[in-house]
Amino acid sequence: MKKSIYIVTITVTLLAAANIIMYRLVGADTMLSLAITFGTVAYHFLIRLAVGALVTAIMGNKADYTKRWYRCRSWEMRLYNWMKVRRWKRVLPTFQSDYFDNKKHSWDEIAQAMCQAEVVHEIIFILSFVPILFSIWFGALPVFLITSFFAAAFDLMFVIIQRYNRPRVIKVMDGLYQNHGFRYRQ
Repeated sequence: MKKSIYIVTITVTLLAAANIIMYRLVGADTMLSLAITFGTVAYHFLIRLAVGALVTAIMGNKADYTKRWYRCRSWEMRLYNWMKVRRWKRVLPTFQSDYFDNKKHSWDEIAQAMCQAEVVHEIIFILSFVPILFSIWFGALPVFLITSFFAAAFDLMFVIIQRYNRPRVIKVMDGLYQNHGFRYRQ
């Protein structure tokens, strides 16, 4: 998955740059439309990579999953069950699947990685709306609204998955602690 995202990001960025150059040389409106389209897609992919790298550098997969921000509210699980998260969560890609592998990491480390993934996707959710500002220069507000909405909705799904799964991981840890005396919290 990781390699595919890098390839797509490079490809759409190069296509955006090529169409900008062609528009400058030829002046065809089609080239401008393609430059805007590829540029917007490149933006969405680039912010995902940049935010992920920045948050990883800052947090280093260390988060206190007991903090209030990361705790599920009582109404959330009812909402997630109504949304049938359990059915669709497996079809979404994982950028760093090894972070969530219980053969490579403890359940405590996985819970911390889940918190970090949640933060990454929450930031991207907010940044997904930045392209709406591009409509000031290029017009086509509906296009930027639609792409921003869908990009934000896509990242919101990942936030939901992290918040849906984390209580389950913590429940596993609690069971290990009670049954085997394993210590997982500092």
